[in-house]
Amino acid sequence: MEFLKEFFLFLKERKKWWLVPLIIIFVLFGILIFLTSSSALAPFIYTLF
Repeated sequence: MEFLKEFFLFLKERKKWWLVPLIIIFVLFGILIFLTSSSALAPFIYTLF
């Protein structure tokens, strides 16, 4: 959790708040791919991309 604290302080100090939506989108895509990689929904999810 120390990494998240330091990253938040970096964003605050450097005024890089525009990175937050990008990171959220990447995390959501990663979760989506992880959860659907071994399920029956995988072929349907991959056709979206």
